[in-house]
Amino acid sequence: MTAGLVALAVVIFLLVLFAISAIKVIREYERAIVFRLGRLLPEPKGPGLFLLIPIVDRMVKVDLRTITLNIPPQEVITKDNVPVRVNAVAYFRIVEPKDAIVQVENFMVATSQIAQTTLRAVLGQHVLDELLSEREKINAILQEIIDGATGPWGIKISIVEVKDVEIPSGMQRAMARQAEAERERRAKIINAEGEYQASERLKDAALVIEEHPIALQLRYLQTLLEIGGAGTSTIIFPAPIDLLKPFLDRPGGGKSA
Repeated sequence: MTAGLVALAVVIFLLVLFAISAIKVIREYERAIVFRLGRLLPEPKGPGLFLLIPIVDRMVKVDLRTITLNIPPQEVITKDNVPVRVNAVAYFRIVEPKDAIVQVENFMVATSQIAQTTLRAVLGQHVLDELLSEREKINAILQEIIDGATGPWGIKISIVEVKDVEIPSGMQRAMARQAEAERERRAKIINAEGEYQASERLKDAALVIEEHPIALQLRYLQTLLEIGGAGTSTIIFPAPIDLLKPFLDRPGGGKSA
């Protein structure tokens, strides 16, 4: 009787363990890829509660959230033969869990490797100025190429961003000199443009005075008013002979009484 109870207890215990091992729960952002005797089941399991057959079924969980992949620094020779060191970051997520498990051995390693080789290949086709000034264009090219390569693995590349571009110190000094020379060139152009515009205005004023001589006299009187308002005690100014001519032409003009 005692042996029978022990055997019954062992059977119940094994059944409980069997039931516990058969019950699986996965989160909302996860899917379970199930292999039954080595064969892939048609549809992923989850999210929530589902049952597996112990020993017969093997489960592989796949995370569907966006994954951040840091692409390690790569030594790149640009199209104009400048050595640079570039690193980047890629954001991707799994859209087909079955393909991510079945079509590639390790999708993280595979995605990282294809991202590194694509980064070197794409940047090597651009000159340094494009790498520095057309970052968005290069990012779009990288995203398109990497996404095309990882598509058969059920992976969608959403963003690829070039983060840092390290340039040799000698090249940095040369670029600084170039930038300074460019600033000086622009300053000289602006200064010359200002002088040109001022000379044009002076030419226009000269034409007006030539057509209307009285304008010169008005300008002269205005200048006297400006000098008089400066608070000086003594003002010496030339008197144009044209202003005194009416008085000199009067009878007795210029003669003392």
